[in-house]
Amino acid sequence: MFKLFLVSMLVPLAVAPPAKTPTTVVLVHGAFADGSSWEKVIPLLQAKGLRVVAVQNPLTSLADDVAATRRAIDAQPGPVILVGHSWGGTVITEVGVHDKVAALVYVAAYAPGEGQSSSDLGKDGPTPPWLANIRPDGAGFLVLTPEVVAQDFAQDLPAAQTAVMAVTQGPILGKTFGEKVTTAAWKTKPSWYIVAEDDRMIPPDLERAMAKKINAKTTALPTSHVPMLSRPTDVATVILAATEAVR
Repeated sequence: MFKLFLVSMLVPLAVAPPAKTPTTVVLVHGAFADGSSWEKVIPLLQAKGLRVVAVQNPLTSLADDVAATRRAIDAQPGPVILVGHSWGGTVITEVGVHDKVAALVYVAAYAPGEGQSSSDLGKDGPTPPWLANIRPDGAGFLVLTPEVVAQDFAQDLPAAQTAVMAVTQGPILGKTFGEKVTTAAWKTKPSWYIVAEDDRMIPPDLERAMAKKINAKTTALPTSHVPMLSRPTDVATVILAATEAVR
């Protein structure tokens, strides 16, 4: 009996493997927008079992937006796929060096290098038409007119939707576009890039050049500046590909 008891004590107990820490997709919106710009992509990612967080950037400075995004990353229990749209690309370029960030996804976004600003990237190319129709308010914040939202920002969306987007947009402090990043996360993190081929806010040729510069896995979509609203399934597919690649 004693021998049987001793043997039983030596048999290792079956231990359940530790639960895998979930991956979180952190979505960073751009200028003239807020976290709701990801409203069509979020449920598609959640349906695949991913945690999703949409940052609400104050759009008051690069440092402020980076701080808001860093807080969101800090709060996650495991690895993060960091996604940035438009101006959000500059934000994720700066904050993406965070240890939890496993991959970067740029959606029609700026991808500056160290010492570059968003405005530096397009200074040698044609001036986007929307810039001629925008003026700062008394505090220096920029707002798109309803006409620019409908014709240049989201020309492939229904008029009823662009009317709401114009009213709910997030004004951005104009000088923010001239603030330079100090780090370039795409140098050390695997990157994906979605080129919006009919973009009237950031020239598509510039988007292709940035995607090539950062050695990103590139997908081109025939959309306006907001592919996450006009082609959400395609955008979600790219984000899911990035997630699978780094697991």
